[in-house]
Amino acid sequence: MMTSVTRIFDFPYYQLEKYSSIPDAFVTKKNGVWKKTSTVEFISKVNAVSRALLKMGIQKDDKIAMISTNNRTEWSIVDIGILQTGAQNVPIYPTITADDYAYILNHSGATYCFISDGEILQKVNSIRAKVPALQQVYSFDEIAGCKNWSELLLLGEDRSNQNELEERKEKVLPEDLATIIYTSGTTGTPKGVMLSHQNLVSNVRGIIHLIPFPAGKGKALSFLPVCHIFERVTLYVYQYYGVSVYFGESIEKISANLKEVKPNVITAVPRLLEKVYDKIYSKGTELTGIKKKLFFWAINLGLQFEPYGTNGLWYKIQLKITRKLIFSKWKEGLGGNLEVIVTGSAALQPRLARIFAAAAIPVLEGYGLTETSPVISANNLKNKGFRIGTVGKLIEYVEVKIAEDGEILCKGPNVMMGYFKEETLTNEVLIDGYFHTGDIGTLDKDGFLKITDRKKEMFKTSGGKYIAPQLIENTMKQSRFIEQIMVIGEGQKMPAAFIQPNFEFLKEWAVIHKIDIGKSNDEHVLHEKVLERIQQDIDSLNDKFGSWEKIKRFELTPDVWSIDGGQLTPTLKLKRKIIKELYKDQYHKIYS
Repeated sequence: MMTSVTRIFDFPYYQLEKYSSIPDAFVTKKNGVWKKTSTVEFISKVNAVSRALLKMGIQKDDKIAMISTNNRTEWSIVDIGILQTGAQNVPIYPTITADDYAYILNHSGATYCFISDGEILQKVNSIRAKVPALQQVYSFDEIAGCKNWSELLLLGEDRSNQNELEERKEKVLPEDLATIIYTSGTTGTPKGVMLSHQNLVSNVRGIIHLIPFPAGKGKALSFLPVCHIFERVTLYVYQYYGVSVYFGESIEKISANLKEVKPNVITAVPRLLEKVYDKIYSKGTELTGIKKKLFFWAINLGLQFEPYGTNGLWYKIQLKITRKLIFSKWKEGLGGNLEVIVTGSAALQPRLARIFAAAAIPVLEGYGLTETSPVISANNLKNKGFRIGTVGKLIEYVEVKIAEDGEILCKGPNVMMGYFKEETLTNEVLIDGYFHTGDIGTLDKDGFLKITDRKKEMFKTSGGKYIAPQLIENTMKQSRFIEQIMVIGEGQKMPAAFIQPNFEFLKEWAVIHKIDIGKSNDEHVLHEKVLERIQQDIDSLNDKFGSWEKIKRFELTPDVWSIDGGQLTPTLKLKRKIIKELYKDQYHKIYS
């Protein structure tokens, strides 16, 4: 009888029964070599970790933290190993501050912590004295003076308590808490989102039928942070569907890893796809003669793409030619076998959805939040489920209704248990069984969901007109000169913007046009020609908006907006209040 998947740790056993032992179930590159872990070996190590934790005294509902700078097989082994004991995994973003480490470790009551490397160990050690409940730290890398996770494998070799482990597993119910994920948040203290086994399993089941290639056949490259619920649930989907998981070395090495692994599927965030497209476009501008003409013919054709042959026969013929001559090289650069890219976390520019789909590398945009485990809706390649400019149709088991003020309300088995130790905050967002997402959107007659903005981020000008900043920002980022942008103007007579230029492209542009824009970012952002050129793009893109929505003024910032700089959250969202404070002088310059 096939294993019934009702809890997260059922996934590897289901994979073994359904697909036998996949030789490369999980693969991590070490010392230049891809090290494969089969399904059988994965389960063996998972059980060893669980047995070791029981011997160490781990009880049901204990909390164990995990902090890793990169995805790796060890993370997944320890994740399942923890959950089998009835304890909970508390993943922590590696890039947050040491003080935030202390807050999360204390708030969750974590007794143990697994880390990836020496840099994380230094941060943990710097706040260790402030976290009295933390008993021990284990590292995945071998670090002098730190216990190694392999000690658990050794301790768990003794199978004498296997029966105790089986009893513990039996007592874990689908509705039991599985993980607490602290949302990065754009302001304030992180909130601990409590997700049950049922929350996550229901989400996996709701997504699984959307995968466009046969079960037990595919290969994935995983590089988005696994501490984020999007990538973590994706790993569970891969286990359930029999997809081999190869962990990327780092964001910087993704290009090389794609060519080595040749995956069928990856998950990505829109910012990464923007960078990929910009790189391809830059190479196209360097071409000459007929090659350059063909390249830009393909680009222009791609920007007109509509799915399901809507553009007609002549377009279809032209597209077939461009795919053979131009777009095939794009696909080859991404490994050659990529059938689908799944994206979430932020809005995808429709032009990118069109151009990649035209290149036969469809980017399927989905939508959800940590509180919804995470997927609420997703585009897919089956039954005409792909519509550019939307976040797709609702996944199975999920219900959505649009409130009178346009807010998206979600109900279903994917909705969180609540915020850990925060009953008041929980009751503010969970009302009559519906989770209030804080996002504004529409649900059309065909069932496609469209997000227009964050409820809390919308604002009124002094003239009483509503401004949806994300919609404007996403449009303005079509300019190759704009890396980051934040629309401002609450209570003011007009909207304006802070802009971080794409300094790399700016320098290339200056060389091509033989303009001396100076050597530093501070000089670049003040240069008259730079300001004129960016104003040109803003004027052009402003045409898409009503007169009250147009960006009337802007200020360029010399800083590269980053997580460390404080402008971005770990999931690369804008920290709006902090950005406004950082650039208050520029703000006063605009509105004084």
